Amino acid sequence: MKNRQIFERISFTAIIVLLASMPLYVFVNVFFRADQKSPGGPQFVGRETCIECHLNEHNDWVGSDHDRAMDHANDSTVLGDFNNQSIDYNGMTHKMYKRDGRFYVLTDGEHGSLEEFEVKYVFGYDPLQQYMVEFDRGRLQVLPITWDTQNSKWYHMAGAIYRDEVIDHGNWLHWTNQAQNWNSMCADCHSTNLEKGYDVESDSYQTTWSEIDVSCEACHGPASEHLSWAAKTEYARDTDSNYGLVVQTSNIDNKAYVDLCVRCHSRRSTLEDFNHSEDIYNHSIPVLPTGEPYHIDGQILDEDYVYGSFTQSKMYMRDVSCNDCHNVHSTKLLFEDNRLCTQCHRADDYDTYSHHFHKYQGEQGEAVVADDGVKFEVGEGTRCVNCHMPAQFYMSVDYRSDHSIRIPRPDLTKELGTPNACNQCHDEKSVDWAIEYVNEWHGIGRPYQYGIAFQEALTGSDKGYEALVNIYRDNVYPEIVRATALQLLGLYYPARGKELLIEALGNANNHIRYQALHNLSITDEKTLGVVLNLLNDQTKAIRIESVILLGTLDQGQISAKYKAAYKKAKAEHLSYLEYNSDFPTGKFNLANFYYNNNEINKAEEFFTRALEQDSLLHPVKVNLALLYHNKKEYDKAERLFKNYLGYNPEDGNTLFTYALFLSEQQRYDESLDYLVRATKYSPNNARVIYNTAMMFDFKEDYSRAENYLNRAIDISPKDSNYYMALLNLHVKYQQNKKAKDVAGTILDQFPDIQNKEQIEAIIQR
Repeated sequence: MKNRQIFERISFTAIIVLLASMPLYVFVNVFFRADQKSPGGPQFVGRETCIECHLNEHNDWVGSDHDRAMDHANDSTVLGDFNNQSIDYNGMTHKMYKRDGRFYVLTDGEHGSLEEFEVKYVFGYDPLQQYMVEFDRGRLQVLPITWDTQNSKWYHMAGAIYRDEVIDHGNWLHWTNQAQNWNSMCADCHSTNLEKGYDVESDSYQTTWSEIDVSCEACHGPASEHLSWAAKTEYARDTDSNYGLVVQTSNIDNKAYVDLCVRCHSRRSTLEDFNHSEDIYNHSIPVLPTGEPYHIDGQILDEDYVYGSFTQSKMYMRDVSCNDCHNVHSTKLLFEDNRLCTQCHRADDYDTYSHHFHKYQGEQGEAVVADDGVKFEVGEGTRCVNCHMPAQFYMSVDYRSDHSIRIPRPDLTKELGTPNACNQCHDEKSVDWAIEYVNEWHGIGRPYQYGIAFQEALTGSDKGYEALVNIYRDNVYPEIVRATALQLLGLYYPARGKELLIEALGNANNHIRYQALHNLSITDEKTLGVVLNLLNDQTKAIRIESVILLGTLDQGQISAKYKAAYKKAKAEHLSYLEYNSDFPTGKFNLANFYYNNNEINKAEEFFTRALEQDSLLHPVKVNLALLYHNKKEYDKAERLFKNYLGYNPEDGNTLFTYALFLSEQQRYDESLDYLVRATKYSPNNARVIYNTAMMFDFKEDYSRAENYLNRAIDISPKDSNYYMALLNLHVKYQQNKKAKDVAGTILDQFPDIQNKEQIEAIIQR
């Protein structure tokens, strides 16, 4: 939530021509949550109907994290001290107090000045409790004034998390803005049967729920037909109907069990209100263990909500599921000590000094203070979770364990810069110290870790390519890791990896299928045919991703056979975009959809609304600048280009785009200056370098034009266009020997090239 996604957007590749291209669709994952009712189907009936038959489960649930996920603010639910308390943040004194039995907070509001807000709802209870305020247009906003329930004190969430940044009312992260909006950021994981109810035209919510907290039907689905089943005499009950329940929670494998929890316990983008589908890709797209929330080796860095880490683990691969460690109704651990692990792992092998090499409680020694300030007393080093599931703080006070359940690897710290449990506890010791001890205790051999392949892939090397292919093809690796390998193949080896991505579309696992499609480009008839066939796929995320890929093409390439499926999938795509357009990134995506469909006025409206909601969402400015350019509103376009480059002066693609804009305005000296800057920040972009060469040619600077064309050839030695440009340059400036040499090279490397006779004539001349 605290950092924005990385945005893709248009970059121009043609030589100095009219800027007529439309922006590519920008697909940005935003983290929303919601559930959906089933009209005409099973209905939600409430937890009170479950108690008669399921009293033990109900009693476990009462007082649990799920039970206390959200509630109305009153004397029994509010844990914070509202007895005229105050804290200071950002030069202001924020106050918490009661009046007439109600709870109030004095803090900075939408306009930056101190205002009084009544607390209407509480949010969570351990290890922290947050408070919510009602705003106009149906919004509920989460206050930054937070109660630390373990230490019984107030703290300011923004001050604790964004310590190097001032979060004022103009910042997207301010509590009155969308980043702290309950309706889209929090609601469906804290309430049952939630419908977000966002209306894109009025930019307002009519959010509803059946039960304010996470109750029985949040996991089991609407239970009206289960009640009907239970009311029948035993001989009349259908034995094949899963007891009339929508969701099956027994007699399923661990993958299906873990997928029951993914809707809330994962980083993800959301396609629609939750619908209890067996296929998670009909409502959500989980984030892979890479990028912002993770270290390169898959360890958690930011919020991951468990799913992305646990599904990497050997435990998951060996059929362990959530309920093997947790009571799913009380949400508590089955055991608080090593018995949690010795349910499966032999205690006489693993719960011994010869395995963990740490002192037991009561032995002489000194406590250690970890890198996050947590103190570990003598004896705590014997706990399995401290070495295999190291924890870190989130939201300042929430200490959560990494569920990828891995062995400590200080050797990877040295190689990849990733953390390891040894040095996290023994913060004062060196990595080499940790490596030496691990080698002494367990030998020098270590299994290959996929983070090594992922790090190598970032360089684009042959070694990285081969490592990614090997990971994808090896079923020993978890499916989510294999899907990550496909993602990196598409990003760093788009041409070489294309056939493997197409092959992966036939995989049974939707992590793999979705990433194969998401990272595929339509470059030929074969790829086009594959994507067209997926318009009728049974999985919603696949259908939407297919229509996104096809949306960048000339619609004449979609044959009559697929027109109806394309129209239907396109409607699903638009519905998905509108569902997520309460966020500025969602409005950005919706604007690009309208632009690509030539609805220019709608596109301008949503580009503008995205910037009004988040003025620091800079990529919007580039696409809006292109829109204004194509409307011939050149002054508006230039202001946006300059504004963007003021924030991102090293963006080579946009420097290049702006250079082409200047050239079209016949401001050639300025254009050349930006072209040269673009080559500095995009040194491996042959097209940028080629255009720079052509501008030097236009300025009659033969030497520099030649130099830049040679650089383009070095980058793309299999592109005949750059050789031909160099040949034409030599001919133009009557450099006959160089022209003959280049002509010979062209005939050697491209024997079937067009204009072969003219090239041969240059050699003979």
